Amino acid sequence: MNPFLINEPTVISFSGGRTSAYMLYRVLEANNGLPDESFVCFANTGKEEEATLQFVHDCETNWTCPISWLEFADVPGKFEIVNFESASRDGKPFDHLTTKRKYLPNPIARFCTSELKILSIDRFMKFKGYKEYETMVGIRADEPRRAAKMKDNKLVPLFHAGIAQQDVQSFWKAQPFDLGLAFRDGVTPLGNCDLCFLKGQKQLMSLIADKPERALWWAQQETKIQGTFRKDRPKYSDMMKSAKQQTDMFDKEGSVDCFCGD
Repeated sequence: MNPFLINEPTVISFSGGRTSAYMLYRVLEANNGLPDESFVCFANTGKEEEATLQFVHDCETNWTCPISWLEFADVPGKFEIVNFESASRDGKPFDHLTTKRKYLPNPIARFCTSELKILSIDRFMKFKGYKEYETMVGIRADEPRRAAKMKDNKLVPLFHAGIAQQDVQSFWKAQPFDLGLAFRDGVTPLGNCDLCFLKGQKQLMSLIADKPERALWWAQQETKIQGTFRKDRPKYSDMMKSAKQQTDMFDKEGSVDCFCGD
């Protein structure tokens, strides 16, 4: 059976990256468009790069595919439906969450992923009248550990189709549009939240050195909550200072996978 065929209520979880966009393309191809009772959902945290938002918008316009833009909000229902023009660019959904919780997410308590993305999508589906539905996520064949962690109601068609990173990259090289973020050493460093605390220290330092103001929002959050995103690292304000001084205070620790995806 074609793993991209859809026959029941389904969410296509679109992270805004090349992999999940390729998955969406294959779904549209296999089903001759978006099937009934299917929804493409992009959950915006407000800390994505502008290029990510533009890419999501390019997908919905070039492929004539409706995409539901969702944001966590401090309102009844705990989510809002936005669009490319109105989507937050200043971290507002994330800020609403930390203000409400009064502490910061961390590698052990990654409630940013659950609240800003997973639960925002679930609340949207319940708002649409669906208590039960499948969720399709962009996990490739070269990510067997991530695939093994998926629950029964999670569909991983790229994994079952044997699609690897090189297949995804080859596809986008042949398209008339692409995500405007560099792909280096097997990853997209600025994918997902710009300075996500799950990214490796060396990677964060490089991103801050390239654009020190990226660290401002993260540093302000740590000041506001009087806490840190990680206890095993310097604060974002210290990383920003170090970047400006062009000193290397970090090791070569790798990044940690999270639900947000590629």
